[in-house]
Amino acid sequence: MKNIFTLVAVIAALFGYRAIAETQQRGKIPKLGILEPGSSSVCTAGFLPGLRELGYVDGQNIVIESRSGESKPERLREVAADLVRSAPDLIWTHSIPAILAAKQATTTIPIVAGVSRDMVELGIVASLARPGGNITGMELRDNEILGKRLEILKETVPKASRVAVLVNSNDPTHAIIPKNIEPEARALKVLLQRVEASAFEVFDKAFADMVQGRAHALLIPENAMFSQNRQRILELAISKRLPSAAGGSHFADAGSLLSYGANVRDLCRRSATLVDKILKGRKPTELPVERADKFEFVVNLKTAKQIGVTVPPNVLVRATRVVK
Repeated sequence: MKNIFTLVAVIAALFGYRAIAETQQRGKIPKLGILEPGSSSVCTAGFLPGLRELGYVDGQNIVIESRSGESKPERLREVAADLVRSAPDLIWTHSIPAILAAKQATTTIPIVAGVSRDMVELGIVASLARPGGNITGMELRDNEILGKRLEILKETVPKASRVAVLVNSNDPTHAIIPKNIEPEARALKVLLQRVEASAFEVFDKAFADMVQGRAHALLIPENAMFSQNRQRILELAISKRLPSAAGGSHFADAGSLLSYGANVRDLCRRSATLVDKILKGRKPTELPVERADKFEFVVNLKTAKQIGVTVPPNVLVRATRVVK
């Protein structure tokens, strides 16, 4: 019996040495390609620490190659194709336009979406449980809770009967906004005004349109471009004295009166686990898309004071966090 155990141990060791020898022979350190829609993001700021927590150090046991679309959606296809030519073992990205660009650029290199929305509806994956193809990732549920965000905004500012909804025409998930929350708007006796802003340069015009449309408040759906430029958006909202309700808490921290949604930074940090699993041999099709299941409600009292809004106690007491 002892000889059998010894033989098994020797065989296992041989297979282990062989695997190590093959890896050393290849001299291969995995290459991770990052496709960044803009110059920086909350998502990437969550993902990179997530990688480090799992023991990955750029230049030591992983090589990170980054490309940026520089906030120009029309460049993403070209940039994604260039990233694919660098032959990464895996591509990590976020935002619908960037994910679609990566999907078009390769059907073989695994792709992890740090954060996304409506992946099944857009044909990015076959289903959440069985993604199929080469893509998996993390998914917000922003369109599902947009009506709830409107409800909280109305509860906070009861006199708001006209609400502007900021949308990005480059984001296909925004095509159904605000039609998808019309039932909630009717129940709240709120008239919705769709206002488009697809680039930083048109924010001033967008807010001028809100004023012309006599909007009393502003609803902001999730979007990578909005997130990157949240400071400017919220500066304009405050200057127009428009109470705003956005998604992730990073919007409330930047000046939105309210935020209600998933923690984007945390979701993107968690996406590093999917990257780790794929680099260790799992296939994207075996890894279900993970959806946000916790939502934070943040109130910014500093902004409330600036725009002259008194947040009702029954709203304030439900807040996950208060910015003062």
